[in-house]
Amino acid sequence: MTHQPVLGAVLAGGRSSRFGSDKAAAAWHGRALADHAAALIGQHVDRVVVVGGTRGEVDDLPAPGLGPLGGIAGALGFAAAHGFASVLTIGCDMVRLPPELLPALLRRAPSFCEDAPVLGHWSVALAGRALAMAGGDDRSVRGWARAIGALPIAASGPIANVNTPADLDALVRDGEDLLAL
Repeated sequence: MTHQPVLGAVLAGGRSSRFGSDKAAAAWHGRALADHAAALIGQHVDRVVVVGGTRGEVDDLPAPGLGPLGGIAGALGFAAAHGFASVLTIGCDMVRLPPELLPALLRRAPSFCEDAPVLGHWSVALAGRALAMAGGDDRSVRGWARAIGALPIAASGPIANVNTPADLDALVRDGEDLLAL
């Protein structure tokens, strides 16, 4: 079986309106949240890029400000142009995942976490469809995943998702070792 290269994409293009500042750059355990997300997926992919926002190496498509589907479309376009077969996406604020979730997603593209649909595995063959939907009126990642027949995968445990400073404070206060690295 031939290796099919996978791009990891940290989606960081959100407005962070509930957080109040650039959430991707917020520090947790001495590193930016986006760096933690990159480390989580980095061991499962051939390369990791940050999509959108101030830290982005790859732009959202067709334009910034279109939500996570614009980030997925940008990542798929980049992946297609650079020889990747698929993209594993994660939100910049996802710093902890159940250990079996990423391997389960990587078994099939397209697939997505039904508890957090921005966490998904997408074939580059879907780049055009993602771009078309990202530029339309319905930019729901869950709706897009259903439309393309993506396999929903349930998480076996909680997914830490930081939307507000209080969410980040809760992670900092949590007594257990939350680093999955």
